Amino acid sequence: MNSAILSAAKPDASGSTRTISILVENRFGVLARIAGLFSARGYNIESLTVAPTEDPTLARITMVARCEAVFAQQILRQVEKLPETVEAIDLTDANCVGRELILVRVHATEGKRTALLTEAEIFRARVVTVMPENYVFEVTGDSGKIEAFLDVVRPYGIDEMIRTGQVALHRGLKSQRT
Repeated sequence: MNSAILSAAKPDASGSTRTISILVENRFGVLARIAGLFSARGYNIESLTVAPTEDPTLARITMVARCEAVFAQQILRQVEKLPETVEAIDLTDANCVGRELILVRVHATEGKRTALLTEAEIFRARVVTVMPENYVFEVTGDSGKIEAFLDVVRPYGIDEMIRTGQVALHRGLKSQRT
């Protein structure tokens, strides 16, 4: 791929989010090289998860970035050239399942605890810690479910939260390589 083509692609904050899955050799420095392809061109990775697969010599990188499909395909072609890359695919429009996990500490005064728990139950939120002034909830689901849950609990007061970022897996074939 011609680097002039890549440098001509400009970041577009209005671009859609793309979910990219990259299977790589589980070695030092691979993630930095792949993330560098985005940052060198002015694109921000909105979420990033990395973990070993069923084969400990391989790791799966799942990233969500706001960019146009054309740029995502250009990046994937660059990633595929790295010797440590086994597979690189854009799962955005693929038949896949994606999930995210959030831990959120919500302010819960005594008078509002019952209502908060009732609303959290709708989302199958699990209470992981109870303190005198707050609950810590764990919610797993697609990004839409996570956002809807946050919209519901925001009026109670979110004290703190952390999100894992999306992980995604193709529903069909074990690998696109076959």
